[in-house]
Amino acid sequence: MSESPAMIEVAGVSKRFVVGKAEAVALQDADLTIQGGQFVSLIGPSGCGKTTLMRLIADLIEPTEGRIRVAGRAPREAREAREYGYVFQAPALYEWRSVLANVMLPLEIMGVPRAERRARAERLLAMVGLESFHRSYPWQLSGGMQQRVSIARALAIDPKILLMDEPFGALDEITREAMNLELLRIWQETRKTVVFVTHSIAEAVFLSSQVVVMTARPGRIREVIDVDLPYPRDAETRESERFFELTTRVREALRVGQLGPQAAAGPPAEPRLAKAGY
Repeated sequence: MSESPAMIEVAGVSKRFVVGKAEAVALQDADLTIQGGQFVSLIGPSGCGKTTLMRLIADLIEPTEGRIRVAGRAPREAREAREYGYVFQAPALYEWRSVLANVMLPLEIMGVPRAERRARAERLLAMVGLESFHRSYPWQLSGGMQQRVSIARALAIDPKILLMDEPFGALDEITREAMNLELLRIWQETRKTVVFVTHSIAEAVFLSSQVVVMTARPGRIREVIDVDLPYPRDAETRESERFFELTTRVREALRVGQLGPQAAAGPPAEPRLAKAGY
């Protein structure tokens, strides 16, 4: 099977923030290639640059050094072309708008005719299992349901890429595992490229076709680990011997990365080209 074209390319990217006279290096010499259709998780210690890398891809901030391409475009062009949707840790829904109206919002901004945006929003709500909650308001929903609405809203513009910054971090473990299953189903149905930030090793391995392990600040890409667990995945996947082996490998890469760049300075991982996996 031929490989999908690169959807995201990060080459020699560094990001430094200046506060007063002090300078903080959030990300250093990052190289990463993500092919179309991949589910890639970014994992690393707090402050290692995971969210910084995500924001750079989304054109929310600019790199100090290096080059980024998103769907073959510069990040700003990709943003203007609506090549990606973004899901934050907090659902960020408008409390005074119904569930349906929240999902339709980006389509309203785009000027999509009302009948079309309503039909599209209804299809997406059905896809995330909320077809019976069109008229509900965010405050009437559980945390997991609110995140389903956020995912539907991010998909409303039909982006090629879905950027997800710890979307399930505030959920309890049972709800989180249920949302993992829902997200995998949505991913396999839509075939989007997903970049997912998490602190959970088990979540990263369970969801991903590839896990990117980052070091402590200054954040570097320590290792890119292919996850060869077959799809579709279910609760039994988490009990398999291969799942245990992969989580152990990610944990060891994180342990080395926590020691800092000197201890982790074995040869840096070469840019990896992910294989499409469904």
